[in-house]
Amino acid sequence: MPMRINHNNRSSTKKRTATRAVSFATALALSASIWVGAMGQASAEAGTSYKILNQSFVINGASSSVSVLNSYDTTYVGLRMLSDKLGLKTNWNQAQKTVTVEGNGRTLVLGIESGAITLNDQTLYGLPPIVDKNTTYLPLRFLLERMGYEIVYNTSTKGIEISKLAENAFAIGTEKIEYSDAKKKLELVVNYPQLSGLKDADVQAKINDYLKQEAETQAAEGKQQLLEAASDTGEWATEFDGTYTVTYNEQGLLSLYVDYYIYMGGAHGGTVRVPYTFDLATGSLLTLKDAAKQNADYVSIINKAIKAQLKARDLEDGMLTPFETIEPDRDFYLNHNGLVIAFGQYEYLPYAYGIQEFVIPLKSFE
Repeated sequence: MPMRINHNNRSSTKKRTATRAVSFATALALSASIWVGAMGQASAEAGTSYKILNQSFVINGASSSVSVLNSYDTTYVGLRMLSDKLGLKTNWNQAQKTVTVEGNGRTLVLGIESGAITLNDQTLYGLPPIVDKNTTYLPLRFLLERMGYEIVYNTSTKGIEISKLAENAFAIGTEKIEYSDAKKKLELVVNYPQLSGLKDADVQAKINDYLKQEAETQAAEGKQQLLEAASDTGEWATEFDGTYTVTYNEQGLLSLYVDYYIYMGGAHGGTVRVPYTFDLATGSLLTLKDAAKQNADYVSIINKAIKAQLKARDLEDGMLTPFETIEPDRDFYLNHNGLVIAFGQYEYLPYAYGIQEFVIPLKSFE
C-alpha cells in the first residue's frame, strides 16, 4: 500500500505505521545512534580542541590500537587508521574536499566541508565527520555498519571486537526516481536498491522488479501529495524522499527498509518505514512467521520481548497507549542480532522518541 501522510495532521494511513522526523538537537539529546540531517559544516565544532585517545580493539581476531575522540556523546575513530587495518581503501580528493572509502562492494563518500555523505550514490543522514589536526574522524559505529562490519563489546574481556560480516555474494547499487518543480517549490528523490551479481538471474530479476515497482508506486503517491500541498498553500517548499537501509545480507536472506520522508510545511515532516525481507533462493518475501522459524507461539514470544525492553528502557510511563500485542502479520526486518519490530512515531510513543526498534534474537524461536 502506498504511503499517504495527511498534511493537516501529519498522520499516515499506512497500516500500523506512524510518522517520524527527528531534529538534530532532539537526536543528540536522546541518543547518538538516531539519524539526523547532515550538517552544513563537517567540522561542526571548529576551533574545538579534542582529546585524542588510543583505543584498543580486536580487529578480525588480532589486537590493535586506533586513535579515537569523543563528540556528540559518541565515539569517533580515525578514518584512515581504522580503514587501513580493515583493508579498506581510502582516498582524499583535494579539489572536492571529499574522502572516499571503498571495500566490500561499497563506496562511501564524505564531504569534509559540506558534511554530505553518500553510500553507493545514495545520500545518508548522520552525525558529521570531524577534522582534527589534518585527520578525519567518523562515528565508529556509523563507519563499521555501513561498510559491512560488526562491532560488539565483549563483557568478559572488556574489549571492543570488530569483524567482517559473512555477507551474501552479490552487489547492491542505487537507482533513483527524481522530480522537481522550482515554480511550485517541490522536490522528490526516491532511492531504491538494485541487486547485481546474484547467482540466480531469475531471482535477481524478481527482486529487482519488485523493489522498482514499490519505489515507483511510493514516488507517484508522494508526488501527488506534494502537488496537492503546493495547490493548497503555495507558501513553502515541500519535499519527498526515499532512503533505503540494508539491515541484513547473510545466510541466503536479504532484509532492508525504505524510509519515506515527506515535508509539506509546519514544524517538521514525517517518515514511514517500509521493510522487506527476501529469500534469495526464491526471491519471495518472508512473512513474520517465516522469520520466526514457524514457531506457533511467535506472537507471544515477540510480545514478551517487547514488553521487557519497554520496561528496561523506562518507556512504559511515557507511552501514548499501552502496548498489548503485535499483529500476526506485523511488518518486520532482520539485523545481525535478530528479528526487528519497529514502532512508528506516535504509534505508541511521543514524537520525540522517533522510530523505536525492538530486537528479538532468533534463538528465542527455537
